[in-house]
Amino acid sequence: MGTLIFLVNYMGKQSDSWGSRTGLILAMAGNAVGLGNFLRFPVQAVQNGGGAFIIPYLVCFVLMGIPLLFTEWSIGRFGGKHGNHSTPYILDSMSKSSWWKYIGVFGIFTNVAVVAYYTYIESWTFIYVIHTVLGTFTQMSQADVSGFFVHYVNLSGSNFGIPFLPVLVYVLVLGINIYILSTGLGGIEKVAKIGMPLLIIFGAVLAFKGWTMGAENASPSFPNANAWDGINFLWTPQYSSLLDPKVWLAAAGQIFFTLSVGMGSIQCYASYLKENEDLALNSLTSGFTNELVEIVLGSAIVIPIAAGFLGLDWVIENAGFGMAFQTMPYLFVQWGEVFGAIAGICWFGLLFFAGITSSLAMGTPWMGFMQDEFGWGKAKGALSFGVLALVMGLPTILFYQYGYFDEYDYWAGTVSLVVFALLEMILFTWVFGMDKGWSELNRGADIRIPVAYKWIMKYITPILLLLVLTAALITPQGNDWAGAISGLVNGGGWELDSGSLISKVSHEELKLLLINDPENALVYTNKIFFSSLARIQLVALFLFIAGLVWYSGVKRKSLSHE
Repeated sequence: MGTLIFLVNYMGKQSDSWGSRTGLILAMAGNAVGLGNFLRFPVQAVQNGGGAFIIPYLVCFVLMGIPLLFTEWSIGRFGGKHGNHSTPYILDSMSKSSWWKYIGVFGIFTNVAVVAYYTYIESWTFIYVIHTVLGTFTQMSQADVSGFFVHYVNLSGSNFGIPFLPVLVYVLVLGINIYILSTGLGGIEKVAKIGMPLLIIFGAVLAFKGWTMGAENASPSFPNANAWDGINFLWTPQYSSLLDPKVWLAAAGQIFFTLSVGMGSIQCYASYLKENEDLALNSLTSGFTNELVEIVLGSAIVIPIAAGFLGLDWVIENAGFGMAFQTMPYLFVQWGEVFGAIAGICWFGLLFFAGITSSLAMGTPWMGFMQDEFGWGKAKGALSFGVLALVMGLPTILFYQYGYFDEYDYWAGTVSLVVFALLEMILFTWVFGMDKGWSELNRGADIRIPVAYKWIMKYITPILLLLVLTAALITPQGNDWAGAISGLVNGGGWELDSGSLISKVSHEELKLLLINDPENALVYTNKIFFSSLARIQLVALFLFIAGLVWYSGVKRKSLSHE
C-alpha cells in the first residue's frame, strides 16, 4: 500500500501542461531569446575579430548547441513521465545512484542566481523606455547619456527625485515576473505568444534601419562612418580564427548563454510534454528560432547603427555590454525627435520582452520542485521564488560598483552552466545509456535525426565541454596557448592568466591591481571584500537548495515505506 501511495503522489502529478505546440515552441524560444542575443552576441563578435568569430560560433552550435538541446529536451520529457518537473528528480529518475539528484541542484541554483541579476538588467530596459517616452535623452550629449547610465547603476544622481529608484524599479519588474509565474504555464505561454512576435517586429524595424543607413547619417566628428563597415566586419569570415583557442572559447560560451543550456529551465519546460510528443523537431525549431533572431537581428542593430554614426574604429575600441545603454539613446535622437523616440521605444521594449521571456523560464524549475515535493501551489511557489530572487538580487544593485553583479554572472551565469552541461551529457549518454537516450529522443519524432548525432552526442560533445572547462580552468597568461605549451615543453612552467578560473578563485586580478595602483587601494580592497561576500552568498544558496533536496528525499523514502 505504501508503494501505491508513493506512486500516486509522485508519478501522476502532471497538473499543468502546454496548451499548444506553437505556445510551447514560442515559450522555449523565448527562454533562449534574451538579452544575450542583442547585447552579448554583437559585442562577443566584435571583441573576437568580427567575421573571425562566425565560423567557430556556427561549429559550436552544431557540435555543442544542438546536442545539448536534444539532451535537455529528452531528459525533461523522461523525468516528466515519472512525475518530476525539476532537475534534481529528473536526473534522479535516470540513474540508480541517489547522488545525481544533488547534481540536479545546479538546475535550480543557476536559475535563481541568474534571475537575481538578470532582472536588474530588465529593470534598466524598463526605466529606459520610460525616459525615452518622456524625452529625457533628447537634449543630452553622448557624454551625458553615458553618464546617465553610470549614475543610475551607482545609485547616484536624481531620477524623478526618488531615492534608490533602481531598487524600486527592480522590485516592480520582479513583481511582474512573479505575477505571470503565478498563472502557471498558461500565463507564460500567453506572454510568449505576445512577446515573441513583438520582439521580432521591433527587431526587424531597427535591423532594417541599421542595414539601410548610409554615410549621410555619420556624425560630423566621424565623417567616414558607414553602417556597412560594421556589417562587413561581422560577416567576412576569417579562416585563421580556426586556430585561435580564445575565439573558440568565446564562441562556446556564447552558445551556452544564448541557448540557455546548462541551466535547468529547458528540462523543466520539457517535463510538461506528453509522453510521445515530438522532441526532435520542437527542440530544433526553438534552437533555430533563437539563432535566426541572434544572427539576423542581433547582428544588425547595435554594431551597424553605432558604426553608421561613429565609425567602425570607435565601435571596436568601445564595444562592451554597457554600450547599448550608454550610446543608443543618443544615436536614436540623431534620427529626429519623433523617429528617435519610436526607435528608442522599439529598442528598449525589445530588450524588455527578450529579458522577461527568459526570466520567466528561470522561475519554473523552483516552482516545479516546490510543487512536486512540498505540494505548494502556483501562487505560493511564484511568491517564494520572488522572495529568494529578491534576497539574492538586492546586493547586486546596492553593491554593483564593487563587482557583486559580475561575480554572479561569472560563477552562476558562466561556470555553473558549463559544469552542469558536462555532467548531464555524461549522465544521458554514458549512465542512462546512449542507446536508451537515442530511443527516448526519437520517440514520437516528426523528423529523422541524422545517426551521426548519436556518435557526436556520446563522444564529441562531452569532450568539447571538458576542453572548454579545462581551458577556462588553466587559461595561460594572455590567452597565449601556443606560447604556454612551448614554455611548458621547454621547462618554463605554465603561467596562469588572471582571468583563469583558478586565478579568479584567489582574486589574482584584483590583487595585481592593488599592487600596481596603490592610490586606489581602497577601491580594490572593497572589491575583494564584496566579491568574496557574493561568493559566500552563492554557496549559501546552493547549500540551501541542496538541503531542501535532501529533506525531500527523506520525505519520499518515508512515504514509500508507509
